[in-house]
Parts: sequence; C-alpha cells; structure tokens
Amino acid sequence: MASAARTLPLFFVFAVLALLPVTEASHRSFADLQSLETVDAKHVDDKLRTGFHFQPPKHWINDPNGVMYYKGVYHLFYQYNPKAAVWGNIVWAHAVSTDLVNWVMLDPAIYPTGPFDENGCWSGSATVLPDGTPVIMYTGIDADGRQVQNVAYPKDLADPYLREWVKPDYNPVIAPDAGVNATAFRDPTTAWQGPDGVWRLVIGTKDNHRGFAALYRSRDFRHWAPARRALHSGDTGMWECPDFYPVASSTGGTKHVLKVSLDLTRFEYYTFGEYDHASDTYVPDAALADGNDGLRYDYGNFYASKTFLDPAKHRRVLWGWANESDSTAADVLKGWAGVQAIPRKIWLAPDGKQLLQWPVAEIESLRGNHVNITDALVSGGGSYFEVNGLATPAQADVEASFQVMDVDKAEPFDPAWRGADAQTVCAARGADTKGGVGPFGLWVLASDELKERTAVFFSVFKRGTDDGGNKHVVLMCTDPSRSSYAEHLYKPTFAGFVDVDIAETGKIPLRTLIDHSVVESFGGHGKTAILSRVYPTKAVGDKARLFVFNNGESDVKVASLNAYDMGSAKIRTETLQI
Repeated sequence: MASAARTLPLFFVFAVLALLPVTEASHRSFADLQSLETVDAKHVDDKLRTGFHFQPPKHWINDPNGVMYYKGVYHLFYQYNPKAAVWGNIVWAHAVSTDLVNWVMLDPAIYPTGPFDENGCWSGSATVLPDGTPVIMYTGIDADGRQVQNVAYPKDLADPYLREWVKPDYNPVIAPDAGVNATAFRDPTTAWQGPDGVWRLVIGTKDNHRGFAALYRSRDFRHWAPARRALHSGDTGMWECPDFYPVASSTGGTKHVLKVSLDLTRFEYYTFGEYDHASDTYVPDAALADGNDGLRYDYGNFYASKTFLDPAKHRRVLWGWANESDSTAADVLKGWAGVQAIPRKIWLAPDGKQLLQWPVAEIESLRGNHVNITDALVSGGGSYFEVNGLATPAQADVEASFQVMDVDKAEPFDPAWRGADAQTVCAARGADTKGGVGPFGLWVLASDELKERTAVFFSVFKRGTDDGGNKHVVLMCTDPSRSSYAEHLYKPTFAGFVDVDIAETGKIPLRTLIDHSVVESFGGHGKTAILSRVYPTKAVGDKARLFVFNNGESDVKVASLNAYDMGSAKIRTETLQI
C-alpha cells in the first residue's frame, strides 16, 4: 500500500486549502458504498489529463490491486479515494475491460464493513483457485490500527464482471503474531500452490531497517501459518507490494522473480533465481545486485506494481502506478491525482540477464495518423529538427531507431561514476550537455519557442579497459528540468543504463508514449523503461510539438522514426449488459 508524501511550502498549502473543502488523509468506514455518490470536485481541470492511460474522471488513485482475467474479462482493482484528489478514504475501486485499453468502471468492490477493516482496505492480490473461483486477499486496518489480511469471494460466479464481493465472518485470516510489526505488515501477493498441495503467499513487512518477504502457508486458504523463515530479506527498509512469480528461461527451465517496492526510496527492484518448493527457499542468481542498486522494472515514476498471468494470450502482464509530481494543492485544484502506467507484457530476456517489457499490443489499436522519417541525419553540435504531420504530439506513440555515426567520439566513462547509479550520472550529464556521442533523442511536449520541453535521450561513453562487459556504456535519461514554467513541481531527472553493444549494432531503439502529463519510454527493445510526469503550461494539447535533437559531437542518423497520433481510450462509468 503506497500513500503520498510530498512536502510543500506551508504558505502555499494554507492559501489553497483555506478556499477548498479539506479531506484528511485518513481511513474512514462507509455505511453503504454500493450506492455511494462521490462528492463533485469544485473544479476538474482536464487539460493535462491523459488520453489513453487509465484514470477515473476525478479524485485520487494509487496501487493497482487484484489484477486478473476471469471469463473473458480483465479486472483492474485499484486504491481509490471516492471523495477527493488526496490520499484517504481508501477503497478498492473496480474496472473491467475486454482489451486492456477501454474500461468500464463499476461500483467499489472492497470497502470497510467490519472490525477487521474498519479503518481502511489497503492493497492485495487475486488468486484463482483450481476450481476457477477467484479470491481476493487484501490488507485491512482493523479497529486497533493493526494491519491484518482478509479474504473476499465473489457473490455470483456467473457474473463475469464480478460486481459484488462477500467477506467471510472469519476474517482476518492472517493477523500479525507477537514479534511482527503490526503497523508494517501488508500487501499479500497472489498465492501459489506447491506440489504438496499447500498454498503459499508473501506479505511485506520490516524489522527496524530490514525489509522482509514474510512467507505464509495454508491447506485450505482459510487457516494460515507463518513459515519457519522469510522467503527473502534485505537491508533496505520496509518492503511494500511484493510480487513473486515464475518466468520461463530460454534453456527450458523456470526462474522465479521477486519484486519489492521500497517505502524509503519509492523505487522498486527485482531479482530472479531459484525457488525450491520443498524447502520454501529462494536464492537470487549470483550475478544480480540484490538491494537498492538492483534491477528495476522502471527507472522513473513507477511504483506499487503488480503482475498477473493472462491465460488468454499466454503472457504475464505488469501494472504500475505513477503518482503526480506536482503539489498536493495543485491536485486539489485540478480535481484528480494518479494514473496507471500502460499495462506491459513482461518476460525473461533470452540471454537471462534481465526482464524485458513492452506495452501490450492492444494499445496499438489506438494508433491513427502516421508519420514516417527514414535516414535523416542529425549533425553533431546542437542540431535538431521538428517531426511534423501529427495532429497533436501531446498524445502520440513514437518509435525510433538512432544510428551513431562515429562511436569513437564517445567520451570516457568517468571513474568517479563507477558504482554510481544512472540517475546520478544523468544528473551530471543532462540533456543540454555538449558530449561526444550524445545526448541525442527526442524533445517531447515542446513549446513553439522550445522554452518548455522534456528530453528523452541517450548518451554513450567508452568503458574503462578494466571494467569488462561491452566496450561502451549506454545511458538513457528522461530530463524534465525544462518541462514547465509552473512552480512547485518535482522535476527529477530519471535514468537507467541500457545493456546494448553499440559497437556491434550501431543502433539504439527507443519507443516513447506521450500522453499530456505522462512520458513513458522504453529503450533497447524494452531493456530499460522510464516513466516521468510533466506539467507543461505552453506545450498543451495542439500547442505541443515534437523534435529530434543531437547535442553530441558525433553525427547521429535517424535510421527510422514512426510517429502515430493516438486516440483516446473509452473509460466509462455506466454498466455494460452481459
């Protein structure tokens, strides 16, 4: 369960909140949410709302929950405040889709009803039992403020939309034992059943600064007991929103992935390795970093993620939440906060070094007008050109392949950066740096005079002779430092390294989804992903423009660029007929 934590100048907050209704960031119970009528926002500002990312018409959302596929329908549950655009009053909102693009929002599925969750219904997961029955396991905040785990079952299994859910009276099914931190015990995973018929699941917790993936076992999904040892742990603070699942390897075997969301840093990291069902032990592959410097799904604004197995298309799908990076006061003014990232297919790379991810193919159904550019040279030294022909570059899908013409001009990778994360390197070598090979890439959501622009780019460095690996280091960054004239914005530069051999291939592919206030990018065919939130004031709607730029010394060729206008997803509140 992730909540918002943003610091604002007090005079600014007080000035805004003095004019607006105040909703406390706390948990409350609702007598009847089946017929809840949400309070209208005083003002809903749509100009920076997304067109094809999932978000309800107004109010606050955060973690994706209980994602699953049932009887031909995809289900997205998510943390939602039905009263305001700030965190609080949290319930499990519910939306359904047949294509992961267009959604129908139903009534809230899980909301406070008893002493086991009267102070809130926090995050959790869905499991489909062998007989086809889906069950939700979620964290409730009980009457004593403890975090406990509860179950809920569909009222009508014949309803593919699973509109109503029933909570058994025997909840909670897992309560914190003595020695467990009852205020940090949450977010149960999808359960799995071992060869012995016993169910297992993982719950995030901590002991002082050490995060744990606590393992629990059950034979009947009702009576649960802790395993002798945690599945895994790390000295990284509270582990939120754990996820544990198998992936197929190219050798024909199976690896297991453990992902955790780090409450202290608001980043996620994952490992994969060997899981032994008999001993319930998980050992990450030795080559992987295991901690704050571990592999990430996304190196940007992406948190509280959750995957599910899609049996219809034989794929695993990843969901993640992107928080706002403006101020809480701005969220109250605009009437909404939070979006879900585009759902992504996720799988183990053929070389076994990392996971790969890519927007689900269904999102391409929104592609419209198409612009193609081939073999366009972008000279070194600060050249750029505009990509013309799109109706609105503020809502677009861009796929490009950049070819470096003289990789020998790459600068040495500074020894001081060894051991540093990519974000630190990119902060030192931003989009406006004059480099050897790069920065080069896209300026998105750019204003006419280029005073507002968000850069998505690559820089290439020569690796030291003693560093091993590829001869070059490829850095991918999203730099929003010049994205907006607006004040009180959090504009971090996000970055990740891309594992490509530029000396061999000569090319670096990039895909960027642009959606008004979301810039979601994938480098190296899905090896590195970065999502950023931006809030332009000039480059809005049909005033936004798209450019290719090169601030490096080496020339760069745009081997190919395909840009598409993107239509808007249909997200409706009325109920469909079965």
